[in-house]
Amino acid sequence: MTLAAQDLGFGYPGHSVGTNVSVTVVPGQALALLGPNGGGKTTLLKTMLGLLRPHAGVVSLDGQPMANMPVGERARRIGYVPQAHAGAFAFAVRDVVLMGRTAHQGLFASPTPADRTIVEARLAELGIAHLAGKPYTMISGGERQLVLIARALAQEPRYVVLDEPTASLDFGNQGKVMRQIRSLTAKGLGVLFTTHDPNQAMGYADRVALLGGGRLLANGVPADVLNVAALSALYGSTVRAVCQHELTVFLPD
Repeated sequence: MTLAAQDLGFGYPGHSVGTNVSVTVVPGQALALLGPNGGGKTTLLKTMLGLLRPHAGVVSLDGQPMANMPVGERARRIGYVPQAHAGAFAFAVRDVVLMGRTAHQGLFASPTPADRTIVEARLAELGIAHLAGKPYTMISGGERQLVLIARALAQEPRYVVLDEPTASLDFGNQGKVMRQIRSLTAKGLGVLFTTHDPNQAMGYADRVALLGGGRLLANGVPADVLNVAALSALYGSTVRAVCQHELTVFLPD
């Protein structure tokens, strides 16, 4: 079982963003899609989610071409976590997470007791059960991101795809969110997340794909892929590595 892109060309109608990209998300592992802003990460992500049609190649989900798969079936297998936002409506956190159950019950179906039990379990797993009754618009950015992860997990997916999960979060909340993402692989889920921070890729991913200018520059385990030369080429800027207590941190120079 995998979520895979094979020789993928991707972009928008009349505009190509990337070509010849192959990446695979495996259950029990996290793949970080690393690259600068404007490098094609989000467009590739949307194509792998089935939100954009490939220009070339194929996206497959558990061995089946995604293009042949009903939307509802995709939603039951893949949970999507967008970048956190304040939201326009003051839904209770519990109700935001409950929206994840529409993949199983339909948009206008009434939630069942089983649905509500699943929601409460996801809130507890992520340590945000105390937020259940609070308005989504009144909690912090880090808490909102955890709510969106809980909503995705309420779908009971095999894979979770996250777009810049720590964008606009402070240092402490970044760590909290990334630790929760890492914990998903321990539950057997396949995880794909985009980031422009090589230290997140080094610390929380099993594999890293470097994407720059719509091209796949490298793809492998972090220790092989993340180095000064590769990152300097990826970002078009000098990068240096700082090693302390057997920990390597990459910094712009």
